[in-house]
Amino acid sequence: MVANETMNAVPVTVLTGYLGAGKTTLLNRILTHEHGLKVAVIVNEFGEVGIDNQLVIDADEEIFEMNNGCICCTVRGDLIRIIGNLMRRRDKFDHLVIETTGLADPAPVIQTFFVDEDMQGQLALDAVVTVVDAKHIWSHWESSEAQEQIAFADVILLNKTDLVTDDVLEELEKRIKGMNALAKIYRTRNAELEMDALLGVGAFDLNRALEIDPEFLNETAHEHDETVASVALVESGALNMQKLNDWISDLLQTQGTDIFRMKGIVNIAGEDNRFVFQGVHMLFDGTRDRPWQQNETRKNELVFIGRNLDAAQLRQDFQACFV
Repeated sequence: MVANETMNAVPVTVLTGYLGAGKTTLLNRILTHEHGLKVAVIVNEFGEVGIDNQLVIDADEEIFEMNNGCICCTVRGDLIRIIGNLMRRRDKFDHLVIETTGLADPAPVIQTFFVDEDMQGQLALDAVVTVVDAKHIWSHWESSEAQEQIAFADVILLNKTDLVTDDVLEELEKRIKGMNALAKIYRTRNAELEMDALLGVGAFDLNRALEIDPEFLNETAHEHDETVASVALVESGALNMQKLNDWISDLLQTQGTDIFRMKGIVNIAGEDNRFVFQGVHMLFDGTRDRPWQQNETRKNELVFIGRNLDAAQLRQDFQACFV
C-alpha cells in the first residue's frame, strides 16, 4: 500500500475471529506483554475485554488511558472519527490494534485504510490476525463469517490445539491453506504466541516479496467443498500495463464482492521497477515499487482469495495480458 511508504505511519493490526475463539485472551496478552511498545487498542464492546481494572479514566470519555501506558477506545461512533481523536495523542503510542468483535466481516475496517486519505497518510495496515478455535470451528465452518475471517487473514492462530488430536489439526490446516494460501498459521494454546509474529510483521507491506507457499503452487488443484479458495498465478514474462488494468478493472466490477483479498507483484513491459498492488473487494491500490535486481527473475505473482473463483478463467484472462 502507498501508506506503507510513510515512514512515520502508525502500524495497525486488525484482530478478528469467531466468538469464543480466544480474541480477548490474545488482546490481553498484547496489552500486558513486555514488548517495549506502547499499544493503543480500539474495541467494539468495552466490557468484553476484561481489562477494566487496569483503566484510568481521563477527560475523553471514549479514550481511556491505562496504567501500563496503553490507550483503549470503544467504538461507540465512527471508526474514522475515533482514530482521528486517537491520533491527537500520537506521541502516546507506537502501534494500534483494532479488535472487530461484532464485526463479522473484517472488510469494512480494512477498507477504511484504502478510502480515507488522512488515514493513508497516518496509518499503515500491518496485518489482519484471525484467531480460529481448533475444536469448535467445525460446527460453524459453513458460516460466511468464519470463512471470511479466515480468507482475510495474514496471520492465523489455530488456537486451543490442546483440545484436539494432531489428525484434526492437520486436516484443519489443509482446509485453511486451501482457502487462504498466504496466511501464516501458528498452532497455539491459550493464544500464546511471540509478539514478533503478531506485531510489526509487515504482511500488508508489499515492499516485501509475496511469500507464497511453494508446496501450494506445486499442487495442480485444490479439491474441497468450501466455496472460499485461493488462486495463485505465477508466470515469468512482461505484462502490458493497459491490458492488465483493463482486466483487473473488469474483474473487480463483475466479481469484486466475491474477491476478498488480492495481492500481486508484476513485471510491466518497459519498466525497470516492480509494480505492486492489492485489493479488498472492489477497492484497488497499486504503486511502482523498487527496481528489479540484476540477479532477480522478473516473474509475476498474483494471489486471489475469495468465493466462487474460477481458477482456469483467471489464468486464461491473466495470460492474455502478456506482451
